[in-house]
Amino acid sequence: MKTPPIVAAEEWDAAWQEMLVKEKELMRARDALAAQRRRMPWMAVDKNYTFEGPEGRVSFLDLFDGRRQLIVYRAFIEPGTSDGDWPEHGCVGCSLMADHVPNLAHLNARDTTFVYVSRASQADLERMKSKMGWRHPWYTILPSKDAAFDVDFGVQDWHGTNVFIRDNENRVYRTYLVNGRGDEVFVNTWNLLDVTPLGRQEDWEDSPEGYPQDPPYEWWSWHDTYDQRTP
Repeated sequence: MKTPPIVAAEEWDAAWQEMLVKEKELMRARDALAAQRRRMPWMAVDKNYTFEGPEGRVSFLDLFDGRRQLIVYRAFIEPGTSDGDWPEHGCVGCSLMADHVPNLAHLNARDTTFVYVSRASQADLERMKSKMGWRHPWYTILPSKDAAFDVDFGVQDWHGTNVFIRDNENRVYRTYLVNGRGDEVFVNTWNLLDVTPLGRQEDWEDSPEGYPQDPPYEWWSWHDTYDQRTP
């Protein structure tokens, strides 16, 4: 592996200061994007979606848990997931995402609720939560003839995070959707790897010649199986 130049402290600090200019530009661009996001039009949610939680059936409004804002991640922790080994595990990527859900008290303090939904039964979800150590709320998407939550909000075939708000009359509006690589911001493992000299070590990255790189996705695993993999 060919390393970058090895320099003295003064030259290293100058290179860091040069990069810091670009990092601040990126931060300001992200702030501007967040400002635009706050100005997105709202879409009224008129259908009556039904879910099942640990204590039985609940409405879509119940998912807010009395708060004004709601973030819903659609996970493929359920039977039929193609890259899982159900019933031992669900989707590898969704499981990795679930491992990174923080202490939700901080979100709740800003009048915001965060939940995961899937089509697995509550019994299966409780089993999986216990096995994987997940503590955040999970709800089952219940079937309906005219109100399929995952279909209506573009997450029937792929993961995605939808955001909603309710007004004082309990009218609900959709305000945002993020999917694909947009969800990466929620995974601190990737953010932490991005500040290391080797990066994510995936072959799509622009890294110096000779750096270790593998195809993306293939190194991901369920956190309770990494020690079972062949080096």
